[in-house]
Order: sequence, then C-alpha cells, then structure tokens
Amino acid sequence: MKKKVIYYSDELNDEFAEATIQAREIDGSYVYLHSGAWKKFTHFFWYRMIATPLAFLYMKFYFGHKIVNKKVLKDAKKTGWFIYGNHTHFMADALIPTMLSTPKDMYVIVHPDNVSMPFLGRITPSLGALPLPDDAQATRNFIRAVDRRIAEKCAVTIYPEAHIWPYYTGIRPFRDTSFRYPIKCEVPSFCFTNTYQKRRWTKVPRIVTYVDGPFYPRKELSGAAQRKDLRDRIYETMKKRSQNNTVTLVEYRKKGEEQEKEND
Repeated sequence: MKKKVIYYSDELNDEFAEATIQAREIDGSYVYLHSGAWKKFTHFFWYRMIATPLAFLYMKFYFGHKIVNKKVLKDAKKTGWFIYGNHTHFMADALIPTMLSTPKDMYVIVHPDNVSMPFLGRITPSLGALPLPDDAQATRNFIRAVDRRIAEKCAVTIYPEAHIWPYYTGIRPFRDTSFRYPIKCEVPSFCFTNTYQKRRWTKVPRIVTYVDGPFYPRKELSGAAQRKDLRDRIYETMKKRSQNNTVTLVEYRKKGEEQEKEND
C-alpha cells in the first residue's frame, strides 16, 4: 500500500469515505423496532450465521486482527453497555464491534448512508444498524430503540468522531453529545481503539484493537459536566492507546500548513 497525503480543513466535519451514497431521509416512518417473527429470523440469519463468521474470517486473514484486553467487557455481561471507537476503516469498523460483543448482540449507531445502499441497505438494519434520525418523530423512535436494546442487555457502538478518516493514526477531537446515552440509561461505557501495526511479510497492516473500561458517569456532577467528564476520560484513554500505531499509510495535513512552512 502506497502512502498518500490527504489535506483537511475541519477535524470535526471533514469526511473522507470513498463511497458516495445518496442518503435517504430517516423520518417518522422509519421503523427501528420490529416485533414480527420474520424480522427476528432475518436478524438471527444475517447477524449470527453470515456476518459474525465472515467478520472473523475477513479480519483474521486479511488484517491479522487481534483484540487486546477484551476481558474487561466481562464486567458488564449482566447488563447492556455502550462502547466508543475511532472511525478509520469503512469495512473493519462495521465488523469489529460484532467481534467485541459476542455472545451479546451489538447494535451500531450509523449515518443514514448505511441504510441507503441499493442492496446492503436492506440488510444492515438486520445486522444492527441504527441510523441517526432526521426529524422529531424519528428522534423519539430512535431513542426508544436505543433504550430497548440496552434494556435487552445488548451492546451499542458509537463512533463519536462521526466521519471516516481512513487509516488515521491519531484520535480526532469529538463532541460530548453522544455521551448522554450511558448517563440516561445508567449503564457502563467502554472504548476500543483500532491501531495499525507493521507486519513482516505483507504491506497490509495488522489491526490491533485495544479495549478499555468500564467507565461510569460521575453522579456527583451535573448533567452537562457528566457528559464532558465521561467524554474526556474516554478521549484521553483512546489517545494513549493510539500511540501503539507503528505504521502510517495515510498522512493527514491541515490545509495551509504546507504553504506556511514554504514561506518560512
């Protein structure tokens, strides 16, 4: 893999996913929760029989994937939980959460792009995709779905960076908005940090995923302060873990910095 350079201007909002998808509107008509036997079967089929084994095989044989410290998740085996991760690979980011939560079901909060693809968009909801809502009614339905999955003792993945930066080896700053969920549901949070490490016989890097937690809200703080505190603790943990990257396939440079260096 040849190293390339990508220029960015806004760490919070720039998006570098290669796929261009016309996202559907997630309005009040979007169904987040299904109770029928057929939908339960399709979830079991696509999630357990197809996605879980394929995720393991793809990640193991292509990326030599390794999970470090997964044992900490056992602390929450009797409850639902949230887990936050860095967003650096379109395919791996869709597969790794499933490998972390097994035997629990994992649901992933995603951009509407993920349910808008011509064929896969029909399958991703059965795989646990929870698309972000676009209006007030959809927001109520979305929150109800998240609450239900946590009550069912499932796990929910959130990518707080929101946008994909392929093979990025740092941790971008992210807002504390999504940290209201574990506070509201009164459940623990974890984080995972995907790192890229050199391999001896191939240029394809090994992905090593570090898991940390549990993190609990500090109830002595106010609501806003709780969110910020939880966000900061997870952010600093992920930054520390990101130091385990040993290979850089893509160099990200802020626009204007190169010109400033040239003028010095």
